[in-house]
Amino acid sequence: MPAANSACGKSACGESARGKPAWWAGRAVALLLLLAASGLGPGNPRLALGADGVAPATPRAAGPAPGIVLNPAPKARDWANLALLPDWSGVWNPNISDQNAQIKTNPVPWSPRSTAAVARLGAEEAAGRPKGLFVNCLPEAMPSWMLITHNALEILFTPGRVTFLGESDGNRIRRVYTDGRGHPDDPDPTFHGHSIGHWEKDTLVVDTVGILPQALLAVSEAVGLPNNGDLHIVERWHLTGRDVLSDDLEIDAPRILTRPWKTTRSYFRQRARKYDLVEGVCLQGYFSARTDADGNAVFVPIPQTEGGNPVPPEN
Repeated sequence: MPAANSACGKSACGESARGKPAWWAGRAVALLLLLAASGLGPGNPRLALGADGVAPATPRAAGPAPGIVLNPAPKARDWANLALLPDWSGVWNPNISDQNAQIKTNPVPWSPRSTAAVARLGAEEAAGRPKGLFVNCLPEAMPSWMLITHNALEILFTPGRVTFLGESDGNRIRRVYTDGRGHPDDPDPTFHGHSIGHWEKDTLVVDTVGILPQALLAVSEAVGLPNNGDLHIVERWHLTGRDVLSDDLEIDAPRILTRPWKTTRSYFRQRARKYDLVEGVCLQGYFSARTDADGNAVFVPIPQTEGGNPVPPEN
């Protein structure tokens, strides 16, 4: 048997020179002849068509649609350049005493009509019946957030942007774009508006437009008026001490003021971890934590007065 096998060539033993059975080569040739006869042989353009007879589009690299402007991915040098900016790390608490003092020392130049409305609100507050401008839990918005907040804030630097985060509620956030863009031609109004900024040495200059006309210009939580449109705010944020940050505001509200109003708000830095921002949800105060009939932990609405105070229980 070994002698017989060694004397038998591969072709004679039924295999092709490539190690395939001879019958396979014959079938391959027959298949090619059949395709050629049917017009579907190699090189026929119909082989490149889809099932509907239409050639598929040539794949292209994904890219933005016409008119879409992309935010470029920051490079290592963009992150490194952040180290050249002033140190605004930590948590910043507002100087509430100064806020209150400026009501008298730097009064708002209200228009005559606005002056009368503000006087009525002030009288109600003095009589113990404050309106409660923010009991609906809508954002304090601009410029009132900066003017009357009693809560801490953080300021974050990232390439092309400065972000202000407020402690009081999850919707307190301001984005100041520092990537050189301008304002939109027709911005969609929002509570905090559209803000762009640039650095003048260690001062961040912020320009804000596109604020909802319903957003209040308030001097306290009980006295303030809707800006009614065309509001424009310019701010200059800068350190006035190692741990003191000042916001110089110029507020132009032509529908309720006789002239632009300039004022300054100050914040002092806290670095102790016990002052880290905590979550605050305004509407949570309108609910009581209870357990329902199925044993689930639930929130139950608390009846409120128009001024935002709980309705006294019935005797």
